[in-house]
Amino acid sequence: MAAVTLRCCSAMWSSVKLRSLIRVCPLSTRQLHTTASATMGVSVQQFEQAKNKLSSLQTDPGNQVKLKIYALFKQATQGPCTTPKPGMLDFVNKAKWDAWNSLGSVSQDDARQQYCDLVGSLVAAEGPSSAPAAAKAAGTTYATLLVTMEDDITTIKLNRPGKKNAITTQMYSEIIAALEQAAKDDSVITVLTGAGDFYCSGNDLNNFQLKDKGVEEMARDGAELLRKYVKAYIDFPKPLIAVVNGPAVGISVTLLGLFDLVYATERATFHTPFSQLGQSPEGCSSYIFPKIMGSAKASEVLLFNKKLSAVQACELGLVTEVFPDNSFQTEVWGRLRSYAKLPRNSLALSKQLIRSEEKQRLHAVNDAEVERLMERWTSDECANAIMTFFQARAKL
Repeated sequence: MAAVTLRCCSAMWSSVKLRSLIRVCPLSTRQLHTTASATMGVSVQQFEQAKNKLSSLQTDPGNQVKLKIYALFKQATQGPCTTPKPGMLDFVNKAKWDAWNSLGSVSQDDARQQYCDLVGSLVAAEGPSSAPAAAKAAGTTYATLLVTMEDDITTIKLNRPGKKNAITTQMYSEIIAALEQAAKDDSVITVLTGAGDFYCSGNDLNNFQLKDKGVEEMARDGAELLRKYVKAYIDFPKPLIAVVNGPAVGISVTLLGLFDLVYATERATFHTPFSQLGQSPEGCSSYIFPKIMGSAKASEVLLFNKKLSAVQACELGLVTEVFPDNSFQTEVWGRLRSYAKLPRNSLALSKQLIRSEEKQRLHAVNDAEVERLMERWTSDECANAIMTFFQARAKL
């Protein structure tokens, strides 16, 4: 019976539209400040703009987020919840009441600020592709990526959210092509990020399932693809920025040392479980991680599978800065747009000066890591570890 009740509640709630959550609350301008400042909160205009931005969302943010939006709006316009609690069988209104009541004594100023931050982060999370005419596709259509250029920023978004953006062999090839295209386009900076709640969950382990090829042929082909993939990052001529919007695993972590900036949400984690899968590091991490973290800390991460929080990764130098999750997209994209206004050639040439001395070394490290991985992929130890992983997953 409980399961039936929950399903009923979920079905009823899923039919509630975002705009219907706020239409019952007319906005009184006398309740809001008329100017925006760091201490006075958002202006009437900013608050109204945030309301209007809800209609631009192309994907449903989910029930929990919709409840949060409703609660913040009510708190911002009416203050703390004082209405009677709905009955137990009034599922939708009870859920809305609980969300509003949970805000307690949060001030109307703070609620307005949180409301604007949350709506802004949802709009920004959909990336430049959600903006109207200003955004333009970068010319090529990809099956696993969303690639756009707007405000002199090329954005490459990993677009397999249902699979936590796990990288398939097709995605490897498409990212290489997207980076090659971004290197030649008119953008000033290039951004890599993920769709959905994950940045990237690393390799799709279906890449390691044998099909028509033998083990050695599969290993050779995989090694060559990996070599080209990492090389595309080493040789990328423009500022390359990772916007880590959620957990990152495997190669999506090891490559971060090749980015010029790494911005992460506070809920991001960083995990490289290579030894668990009988494999070894890649992405030049065997060289870069000890250089930026020190040997002992790098060994914890690369050898002993230590998962880092965003704050820990920042303290170790892998991440540039960590942001609150509810304002992550708004703050980061504001900065990126300001960076993109800087002189294009100055940025590219300055990056060359910073990176040029390391390039030859990085290519050599990439070659050595790929050779070691090719040996690992053909070993019984690696095969057994991957088989154990698939068996454990099948039991879930």
